[in-house]
Amino acid sequence: MRGITRACVLMATVAVVFAPAQARADGYVNPWIGVNALSGNDQGNITFGVTTGYMGAGVFGFEADFGYSPHFFALDHDLSNRTGVTLMGDAILGIPIGGTHGAGIRPFVSGGIGLIRTMTELVNISDVSSATNSFGWDAGFGMMGFFNEHIGLRGDLRYFRTFEDSVGGFDLLNGGRLRFWRFSGGVTFR
Repeated sequence: MRGITRACVLMATVAVVFAPAQARADGYVNPWIGVNALSGNDQGNITFGVTTGYMGAGVFGFEADFGYSPHFFALDHDLSNRTGVTLMGDAILGIPIGGTHGAGIRPFVSGGIGLIRTMTELVNISDVSSATNSFGWDAGFGMMGFFNEHIGLRGDLRYFRTFEDSVGGFDLLNGGRLRFWRFSGGVTFR
């Protein structure tokens, strides 16, 4: 099942990045790679995904953020494999320094709501798994920097948290509100 999920995520990312689109000065696609961390002493686990959005008038906009974590928060002496998916719809406020065309930078803040899904499988025990779907929110800040009209870099730091307590299954992360930080960076196409 994990192989199918990984293949679907990879195909969706490639389709979004290489799909033909109308040229819009303020529309963008940002494939990224990052790190999730539960707390300051957590060394984090890799995550990747894509963020796509549109900035109306160069300042206000909206974006959709999809992230996939193939090893979502392994615990010490853990006997399970965890994966995680986040799918968020965010509002974004960014100030274009240098304009909306050509080279320039755009610091931004963003926040929104969406889905946080965790899936857990016990190691060495077949057909034993648990999944939790939770509504959550995220808030963050970052910067986009463009080298020219169409290509740049983006980095951001986001905080994710579920609205409700997660209960059920054998997942050691359940029993409270899931909350974590994500730092990500990638190339931005606009």
